[in-house]
Amino acid sequence: MPEGDTIHHAANRIRPILTGLVPDEVATLHPRFRADRWPERLAGRAVAAVDALGKHLFLRFEGDLVVHSHLRMTGSWGTFGPGQPWRKGRHRAWLVLRAAGHEVVQFDGPVLELMTASRARSDQRIAALGPDILGPEWGETQEARFLRRLRDDDPTRPIGDALLDQRTVAGLGTVWRTEGCFLAGVNPGRPTARVTDEEALEIVRAVRPRMQRSAVEGFHERFKAIYGHDGRPCPRCGANVRRGGLWEDNRPAYWCDGCQT
Repeated sequence: MPEGDTIHHAANRIRPILTGLVPDEVATLHPRFRADRWPERLAGRAVAAVDALGKHLFLRFEGDLVVHSHLRMTGSWGTFGPGQPWRKGRHRAWLVLRAAGHEVVQFDGPVLELMTASRARSDQRIAALGPDILGPEWGETQEARFLRRLRDDDPTRPIGDALLDQRTVAGLGTVWRTEGCFLAGVNPGRPTARVTDEEALEIVRAVRPRMQRSAVEGFHERFKAIYGHDGRPCPRCGANVRRGGLWEDNRPAYWCDGCQT
């Protein structure tokens, strides 16, 4: 699943193409949108803002309308210059926005909806999110909010699983959870009750600048120290990197037996 840095990177690519412009064309190519009349409803409306919150992306149009997207496991956003071919087939495009010769395309959904701004604010999928690790307001207040939500959770839940709960902190996924725990020297299977506040903060503080860089440049393999490296030597201590499932959802985690306790 794309993580917060991927979504912020998409917003950063889309923003200079659409912000302040009325799209020349809005096309909803997927059959599920045939009766929804998005082209008519968005006609003549400029894009006021493009922003991201955790793993959610928003295209905010004049007149209180918002396109909300969550890519889950399959979706992606593409931006293409004049004459540049799409890297995926037309049959996979759900939404196309054309402006000044450029195209913004959402491929493969699966969450794509047009709603009012007030509904977007009250929607519990969005309103219940924890602080965005990539939010510009991140600081002591947001760190304290993160810790409160972490401590309100089941204390027996492994820290590596708790960090994936978007109600606790928005934007983390399996890759950055893995790398944060590694950088902080915390075993992702350790119960949250046995993780100190300082250790929990060290995890998010370690990955935030890396995620910020990824949001600007795009994700690169150099950001991975141990994710996907099971069976290889740890780059810090040389012990073996292991892989296992965590808690109820059995989502994959990676850790070093030698230096993550």
